[in-house]
Amino acid sequence: MSRVHDALRRAEQAGLITPSPPPAPAPAPSRSPVTGRQLDHSLRGILEQVAVIPFTPSVEAHLIEALRPHEAPMEEFRSLRTRLNHLQGLQPIHTIVVTSPSPAEGKSFVAANLALAESNLPDNLTLLADFDFRRPIIHNMFQIDRSPGITDYLLGKVKLHEIIKRVADSNLYVMPAGEAVINPLELLNLQEVRNMLDNLPQLFNWVVLDSPPLLFAADANLLATMCHGSILVVRIGLTTIDSVTRAMSSLCENNVLGIVVNGARRGELYSKYTYYHSYYYSKPDERGPNA
Repeated sequence: MSRVHDALRRAEQAGLITPSPPPAPAPAPSRSPVTGRQLDHSLRGILEQVAVIPFTPSVEAHLIEALRPHEAPMEEFRSLRTRLNHLQGLQPIHTIVVTSPSPAEGKSFVAANLALAESNLPDNLTLLADFDFRRPIIHNMFQIDRSPGITDYLLGKVKLHEIIKRVADSNLYVMPAGEAVINPLELLNLQEVRNMLDNLPQLFNWVVLDSPPLLFAADANLLATMCHGSILVVRIGLTTIDSVTRAMSSLCENNVLGIVVNGARRGELYSKYTYYHSYYYSKPDERGPNA
């Protein structure tokens, strides 16, 4: 064998044989910027394709702003964010449903501001998704088009990146509800919904879902079974003990992350749950938003 090697070496030195270049290293698999897991092929490059929108919230939405970090509402949602991030450190929680027993208790207000608070952290990509197909409001809060949105994607009319909007200069992404559908519950039972909620945590650290009230539709109950956790929003002076009991019994107990009490007056005694007080209102007797 040594003679063969010597002959090959002399031939190479004489220019009769060109040495083969070393094999190129295999390209590294595309990985999620959030979880580090290998991305599904269909998800690669999605965030680079989404449209960017300015942050021009509706005045009626009462959304928190990072430029006003010391205002009381911001502090309250920071507190809620801290509790959720602590839970996430203990168990894999990335998708959460925000719902309420009845309408006008502030679920959309809490969902939007929680998503904003999470997105204020560095590299904390957060998606706010409007799964309230019956009375969607997220698009109005951010003053964007309702369609194309989630329903359009589930019906196969558009691609995923077409329904996601990134708020400029932030880690917040918004997914509006989409066009109105006749039977939202049937649409939510599609396998595509579960696939979407399984895949989105590869792109986002937090996926916050706004959903219909628990006692008026089965949508939130179904979504809660597909997500890692749920948050129940109740409102002082409006939500009854009976409705809270019924709402809690409709959810899986292990799935409920906590309760947010909305509409507390400024200076009112707080319990162990995070309250939002009506800081934005000039009249002392008025309470917070009803979204």
